[in-house]
Amino acid sequence: MIDRFNIKERFIHWMVAICFIYAALSGLAMWSRHLFWIATVLGGGETVRALHPWGGIIFALALGFMFRNWASQMKLDSDDKVWLKMSHRYAMNDEAGVPPSGKYNAGQKMLFWMQSAFTLLLFLSGMILWFPEIMPRTLRLGAVLVHPLAAIGSIGGIILHIYMSAFAVPGSLRAMTRGFVTPGWAKAHHRKWFQQTTKIEDERAR
Repeated sequence: MIDRFNIKERFIHWMVAICFIYAALSGLAMWSRHLFWIATVLGGGETVRALHPWGGIIFALALGFMFRNWASQMKLDSDDKVWLKMSHRYAMNDEAGVPPSGKYNAGQKMLFWMQSAFTLLLFLSGMILWFPEIMPRTLRLGAVLVHPLAAIGSIGGIILHIYMSAFAVPGSLRAMTRGFVTPGWAKAHHRKWFQQTTKIEDERAR
């Protein structure tokens, strides 16, 4: 087995995931009357209304820790740009001809940057909506539009992330639950990272 994520990385990931799920569900409960049943599950309308902003703040802080730890690894290189042009093959689980990936492929890197941008928009617009009485009317109107649009984009990205990790690429979820992957999985999906990792291990063995 090959170590992929240490315990600190896994803890931050799942902290972000749990906070995101709460913020998303509580937000959806307040967004549409057809989804208000979610509020009942989460403790009632008043509870959801009071805790949703705090859930959003904790989520933003957790993602901030993730950004600090992973941003340096998320820079797109020349292979990543080619990968994006051929991403339809990856989506169909056919990676023939697709450039080899490092620890993260170009799709994961793009999701990281998109989620970071959406989170910033959600945080800023959420603060405006939380304290509307001290905000200019223009900002309030903008926040009413930006907040749900950013939420839809963020939720859509996470749904895609869950699908790819749990179903499209078997073995990915184990990396974030147990921390390791098989050499075959690493070589098939992240060949550059596999080569770098095995090279380091060989040098240590010497």
